[in-house]
Amino acid sequence: MTGQTSAMMALRDPDIRLMLAVRSGDEAAFAELVERYQHRLVGVMNHLVGHPQEAEDLAQEVFLRVYRTRHKYSPKAKFSTWLFTIANNLALNALRDRHRRQAIPLDARDSTQAGPPPAADRGPSPAHPMQQSELAEVVRKALDGLNERQRVAVVLNKFEDMGYAEIAEVMGLTAKAVKSLLSRARGKLREALQPYIYMDGDAPPADDDDDDE
Repeated sequence: MTGQTSAMMALRDPDIRLMLAVRSGDEAAFAELVERYQHRLVGVMNHLVGHPQEAEDLAQEVFLRVYRTRHKYSPKAKFSTWLFTIANNLALNALRDRHRRQAIPLDARDSTQAGPPPAADRGPSPAHPMQQSELAEVVRKALDGLNERQRVAVVLNKFEDMGYAEIAEVMGLTAKAVKSLLSRARGKLREALQPYIYMDGDAPPADDDDDDE
């Protein structure tokens, strides 16, 4: 029955077919999976841990784990879901190790990063439009202001285009919990990014009928 299920899933997901070939010892199939996912995986890791070199190292560790466990592979979800589940666990472990080394309470970190940054850190004045690199840094700092689970949910949703159900599978949560996480995270991001949204003009008047909340 398991073999039949694997065959059915492989028909729907070409990456599962590749991973099943890897399980059978096909080195070229593994190289193709790395080629398909390396850039995406490094990008996600960079958004989660905030350090390009650490992101590269963690992405390499994800692929190493995939290869080491290839003989035990049994598809139960899309290959990308399984891969990003491994990535999520590694990223969270790396962040927690970093917090332990720094010995900074999470509450203190959250309180310093919640809300808009101080005026001195807000970059260009409204008279100087932001460059792409400056905007990327602003977004990164806004993501840093989220807690770990909110950041993971946002990154998977926005950068990997995953829906609630797939994110829930990666994070080990219910779809309802993911929806709630994303709602709170979006609220925090709106608050953190508000000083930058209208850099090139006046902000529109407040809408009394705003029913987004």
